[in-house]
Amino acid sequence: MAFAEYTLTDTELVGMLHERGIRPSIQRIAVLACIANGRRHPTADEIYREISQHYPSLSRTTVYNSLHTLVEGGLVRELEIRSGTCNYDLAPQPRHSHFSCRRCGQIFDLPMPETVSSIDTGGFDIDSVDVIFRGLCPKCHKQTN
Repeated sequence: MAFAEYTLTDTELVGMLHERGIRPSIQRIAVLACIANGRRHPTADEIYREISQHYPSLSRTTVYNSLHTLVEGGLVRELEIRSGTCNYDLAPQPRHSHFSCRRCGQIFDLPMPETVSSIDTGGFDIDSVDVIFRGLCPKCHKQTN
């Protein structure tokens, strides 16, 4: 079960940046749009490859700096789903878990298991919870049968 697909306009993205006190720039808007509207949980290199097609003078450093700013501003979350690889996800959205397909490598959003919400935190101040399921996505599972 995936979350509903939606697309944020540039105006909405600029509003999100302003709300977090982040100065909008063409590069930051493009990076945020790639993460928010692509729903693919891209890596920094994937973001660079996608948006450099539209902005040929864009540097990898600008993408990394933009990602750092967006993470610090709470608009984007870093996910370490595979060891040594950082994927990015839009932060201001309903809590959810992730599924990583071991064959095709895609990452999917799944609802957060209800039992996670009922855990007694024992006074810990939790910033985030990452629940990652691993296995075969429906498409890859179908190919094995």
